[in-house]
Formats: sequence, structure tokens, C-alpha cells
Amino acid sequence: MRTVINAGHIIAFQDGGHRHLTGGHIVVENDRIAHVGGGTFTGEADEIIDARHQIVTPGFVNTHAHISESPLDKSFVEDRGPRNFYLSGLFEFLTARKGALTDQARRAAVEFSMAELIRTGTTTIVEMGLMGPYVAEQAEKSGLRAWIGEMYSSTTWFTDDGRTVGYRPRGDDGAAGLAHAVQFIKDYSGRANGRIQGFLSPAQVDTCSEDLLRKTKALAADMGVPTALHTSQSVPEFQEMVRRHGCSPIEWLDRIGFLGPELLMGHAIMPGGSSWVNYHAPDLDLLAGSGTNVTHCVWVYCRRGIAMESYSKYLDRGINMTLGTDTCPQSMIEGLRWTAVMSKVQDRRTEVATAADVFNSATLAGAKALGRDDLGRIARGAKADLLFWDAASTFMTPLRDPVRNIVYSAQTSDLRSSMIDGRFVMRDHIIPGYDEPTLAANLQQGAQHMWDHMHVEDWAHRSIDQLSPNSFPAYRA
Repeated sequence: MRTVINAGHIIAFQDGGHRHLTGGHIVVENDRIAHVGGGTFTGEADEIIDARHQIVTPGFVNTHAHISESPLDKSFVEDRGPRNFYLSGLFEFLTARKGALTDQARRAAVEFSMAELIRTGTTTIVEMGLMGPYVAEQAEKSGLRAWIGEMYSSTTWFTDDGRTVGYRPRGDDGAAGLAHAVQFIKDYSGRANGRIQGFLSPAQVDTCSEDLLRKTKALAADMGVPTALHTSQSVPEFQEMVRRHGCSPIEWLDRIGFLGPELLMGHAIMPGGSSWVNYHAPDLDLLAGSGTNVTHCVWVYCRRGIAMESYSKYLDRGINMTLGTDTCPQSMIEGLRWTAVMSKVQDRRTEVATAADVFNSATLAGAKALGRDDLGRIARGAKADLLFWDAASTFMTPLRDPVRNIVYSAQTSDLRSSMIDGRFVMRDHIIPGYDEPTLAANLQQGAQHMWDHMHVEDWAHRSIDQLSPNSFPAYRA
């Protein structure tokens, strides 16, 4: 199957980086790009797509998501952040939510996420959760490219007073969870023309023992898969690791040999040297020197008043900075914009964290973190994972620099179509196989049950209205 795309603008790959091609074409043969060139293609093709009034870019590689839960953050976690946990919602809000979630709600969230991710630019997702088989099933159905890791840990968080964090041992030091994660990789990796892949995902640096992480590192090397670990994501976590080991979380991971180019480090937003922890450590140098990848999820933090200090400085150190969504909205479009803006605010400089920087993070850097040089670019031999943007819409006009317009001005409605593996997973705003009103209704049902049962696992048995009061009181009829 040969498909030819004649486009007004193409962000193509050449000489080791993205380049802006005006008035060019892309030839797609089956699932890969066979040719990129200037002018209009005149050869034979099974289908010729007229995108002369569109911008064609690589699809975005979203390196951090929890799709069975994140849509349920909405109307719940915003405007809330316990000061006793330095604004982090991990220890109260996530615990209360976990105890109130049903399998129906999680399945509804996964299905909803497929449409949301595709509609907002993700073509490759890195998912960490506990519903791997169902995520794989839905990713195969939707056409999404997915790396899936079943999370496991040695301990779990808890608080019984809203002031301190405790750790409850699992009993087997996470052995059963690790075995399950390994079996998932064996059972599912390579499905759907290779679009489904597995990786190892120990949950958090403070909930995993040294032995569990060492076993993870060895197994990942044997299996040739990436790893992901939440690290330096909150002040309580940082303080706990200093208490245990007398060093920062990243220093400890370096000591036990866990850092490296196969690791996607979730967040790393509070390293040594950050004003949030007020603790000197050479963490950024360790990340850069080891080739460790950082998955930056700007919105989950900045909505609580927390910002990386700063994204541009990590880039300057040579750290491979990738982007993820983590929470709702699961929009890479929003992620690009907020990453650029928040870094500029932190640095008080406008010429840093440029549109090119964040676009590279969402494409080439994400592909590098996964060990794939055939993703995140429009080049011969690369996978045909493409985004089609309107070039003459209200938000995209006038157009001179497509990447700046996408990063600073584009809305979801400007993303017209999305192609993965040479097949349209969204065309002219329609996502085949997904009835979005039904997806929303199912998610609403699951959310209502969750809100009604927040008290079950909350340490103080608070209702949803006590944990997260509505913005305005109810109207008295």
C-alpha cells in the first residue's frame, strides 16, 4: 500500500534534526516512510492525500501516563494540595482515590484516554499502571503505539494523621509484582505489528528496596526493555530518602547502579539544589553523566504552584528531556505550551525553552529514551506516525513558523488527523470505533462511584466535599 501526502508544510528530519520543508511530499509504504521530498509527487500511488493547506509533523511521544486513573483527577485534585505534604497530593488524594475506584471506572478511564490521547497529539504512549492487558487491548483497537509497564513495589504509602507518610511492607519485597510485570512483557510485547511493547516499572524510589531495583535492572538488561521510576517527585519523598541513606534519591540510585540510558526517570523535579528541598547534591550532573532520561510532566505540578527549576537548565546540562502528561488533561499540546512558558517564568528569560526545544522533547528525545530512532521524525525508514494540523484556522493564522504556532497557539481543534503505522487513527476529527459521548457517560458513572466512596480509604474518612469542596456552594432552590 503506497500513500502519498502532498503538504503545504512538513517538519521533516534532515542532518540530525528537524527541518521546515515548505511545499513538499511524503511517500508512505505500508507502515513506514519511504521518501520525503520537495514539490508535488507525480508517481503512482494507491491514495493521494491533499494536505496542501495543512502542516504535517511527527507524532508526539508521551513518556509518562497513568491512563486508568488520570481522567478521574478532573473535578477532584485541582486547587488542592496539603501543605503538610508540601503541596503534593500523592499521599492523601491518590490513596483516597485508589480505595474508591472500581474496575468499571478504570476500564472507562482507559477507553476515554485512547480518544483523548489521539485527539491531542499522542501517537506513542508510555503507560504505567495496573491494567496492562486491558490497556494493550484498547491500544490495539485504537491504533495507538504503546509501551506498557505493570507497576510494582516493595511497600505502599499511607498516612494515618495527614501529617506524616508511612510505608507498609508488601511482605514479599515486591517479588510477585515483578514476576507479574515480567510475564506481561513476555505475553504482550510485539503485538499489533510491534505497536505494543512492555517495560519494567518499579513504582517509586521510596517504595522500592535496593534489592528490588537491582533485580529490575538485571532483568531489564536481559530482556532488552526500558525501565521507569518515579524519583524526586515530592519533598516528603526526598526527605525520606535522605533520612534512610544520607543522600539525595538520585545520588542513591547512582550508588546502586540504577541510573542509565535505559531509565525514564519520572519527574526529577525536586533534585538536590532545588529550592524546594534546600539540600545540595550533584543530581543534574549525575543524570547527564549517566545518560538517564527525564520525563517532565509540567501540568501536574504547576497547577499546584510547583515548577521545575528549570527545564532549560536541565537541557543545558545535556540531560535528555522528554515530555509526558501524567494527569488530566492528557494533552501533549498543553504539555508543550506549559513546559515552554513555565521554564521562561522560572528563568525570567524569553529566549530559553523555545518552541524548538519543547518540540524536540516531544519527538526526538522521547524516541531516544525508548531506544527507537524510527519514531519522532519524518524521514525515510521511520514509522509513519504523523500529525496533520490545519494551517489556516483561527488560531493558526497567520502562519510563518509552524512549530511556534503549534506550541504557542494551536488548539485541539487544529489537529485534524493522526496517522500511526501508516493508518489513520483519526481522520478529519473522527476517531473510528470510539463513540465519545458514550465514553464520557461511562467515565462519569465511574467518577460518581469514586466520589461517593472517597471516605473508604481516606485516613480521616472524609467525603469528597470535605476533601475537595466545590468552587462555589450549592444554590438554594
